[in-house]
Amino acid sequence: MPADTGSVHRNSVILGAFCLVVALLLAAIYGLTQERIEQQLLAAERQALNAVFPAALHTNDLLADVVPLNPAMPETCQCALLDTLELSVPRMAYLARRVGEFTGIILPVYAHDGYSGDIQLLVGILAAGSVTGVRVLSHQETPGLGDKIDIRVSDWITQFNGVAFAAGDTARWQIVKDGGEFDQLVGATVTSRAVVDAVHRAVLFYEQNRNRFSQYAE
Repeated sequence: MPADTGSVHRNSVILGAFCLVVALLLAAIYGLTQERIEQQLLAAERQALNAVFPAALHTNDLLADVVPLNPAMPETCQCALLDTLELSVPRMAYLARRVGEFTGIILPVYAHDGYSGDIQLLVGILAAGSVTGVRVLSHQETPGLGDKIDIRVSDWITQFNGVAFAAGDTARWQIVKDGGEFDQLVGATVTSRAVVDAVHRAVLFYEQNRNRFSQYAE
């Protein structure tokens, strides 16, 4: 009996050690994978900056002129309605200047109501309030349908270019099917609604904080 007890104890120790090693390996793999995903998102974001805010509209280094947007610490940017952007993690807003003068901003915004999950976007907005461009950084939408929000698949996302903010004019910020002015993707109404709403929220956020962002750029 004592021998059996010792054997059970020894096997328990071995099993516990094995579980610990497996847990550590999984944690390490997750850490490496998560870091790689974040690096890929950052690379995509950098590539998209000049696409949403053309180089002709600024002379500064967009990556050097940033405002932190932390959903857990909204006081870091002292911005109104930060939750409008629905950020899941801390991100940056990029200030655009031409020969020292504030010309606009690039904002990150999330759509958590996509058909297959979160959609991350960048929205470029001129100082006067009109959209310069929109790009999708990441999504999980259906290939052949919802993935047409990606500029590499279709030019649907370019319909936001030049759209200006108008106080109280929220009805236009819907897809045509809902009485608005934006075309929806065939077979991807949910995705279309999510992106239109996200761009609208980014514009609203800028309008609420326009003076503060222009002060940041001084």
